[in-house]
This record gives sequence, structure tokens and C-alpha cells, in this order.
Amino acid sequence: MSRRVFQVAAYLQPNDGEPIRSVVHETVDAAIVAWTVKPGQRISPHLHPSGQDTWTVIAGEGEYQLDASGSTMRIAAGDIAVAPAGAVHGVLNTGPQDFVFVSVVSPALSGFQAL
Repeated sequence: MSRRVFQVAAYLQPNDGEPIRSVVHETVDAAIVAWTVKPGQRISPHLHPSGQDTWTVIAGEGEYQLDASGSTMRIAAGDIAVAPAGAVHGVLNTGPQDFVFVSVVSPALSGFQAL
């Protein structure tokens, strides 16, 4: 039987440069990735043309980008943000602590397009 339970903290890689994408688990069905975005850092707006990206926020807060025009809304620990296939999304950590979240992109090969 393959592994089914993962500790998020074991995959976090805080970095003073760009946030690091840390793959927790990947199958054809989904890619699960842990992120740490330090205060002032950003995950640039992007989209997945063929799949959904669901973020579960574990710690911190940020401005979540909702579209290509730059509209945002605040998201924080305890929130789940869903970007359907083709929806622009990204985040700027506007808080004083690390913004930590787990992303599930489904299917795993959904593509990636930076804006």
C-alpha cells in the first residue's frame, strides 16, 4: 500500500528568495504541493488551463488574486481558495508572518501559464 498520510511541516521550505514549490505527493489524479510565502513575497499570477487549483491556508494571511485585472481578496489561515480551470490566481503575503498553504492541482497535468 502506498503512503496516505503526510506531515505538511516536513515539506515546507522557507526561502528568502522566491517561494519554493515543494511536492508532497503526485499521481495522475492530483499534484499536492506545500508552500511557504514569507512576508512581502509573492506567487505571481498564473493559471492552469486544464485543471483546478485548490489552496488550503494553514497560517498567515495574504491578498489572493482573483483575475487578470488584479482584483484581490484577503485570505487567511482556515480559508480554502478554489481556482477553477483557467482562472487566474496568485498571492502576495501582506501579513507579518509566513503565509503557509497546501495546493492541490487536479489533474496533475493541468498545465501552467504565467501571466
